[in-house]
Formats: sequence, structure tokens, C-alpha cells
Amino acid sequence: MQKHELNEILHALKQYSGEITGKITELEERMDERFDRLETKFNSTRAELIETQETVDFLSSKTVQHEKKLRKFLNL
Repeated sequence: MQKHELNEILHALKQYSGEITGKITELEERMDERFDRLETKFNSTRAELIETQETVDFLSSKTVQHEKKLRKFLNL
């Protein structure tokens, strides 16, 4: 092969490498966006679960209070 042909091959490989690098970068950006959306969704769900647990705790304590009152009335 001549030097000119080798230079053409080298140029083509560099160009292809640049395209692949660009596609990888684009893919990384898309993945970052998706992970950010998943993180936001996860945090939202987590907040809802915490609120639900707080509601359950409150209602459980109220139920216990009412049961104690009922036992007092029944023991009179």
C-alpha cells in the first residue's frame, strides 16, 4: 500500500471514531436524562409513602385511643 492509501484509511478511521464518540456522548446524555427522571419519580413515590405511613401512624394511635375509651365505658 502506498502512503496515500494509508492516510485515507487513517482519515476514515478517525472520522468513524469521531462519529462513534458522538453517538456515545449522545447516548450518555439520554441515559442521564432518564436516570434523572427516574430519580425524580422515585423521590416522589418515596415522599408519598412517607406521608401514607404518617397517616397510618396517626390513625393507629387514634384507634388505640378510642379502644381505650370503649373499654372504660364497658367496665363501668
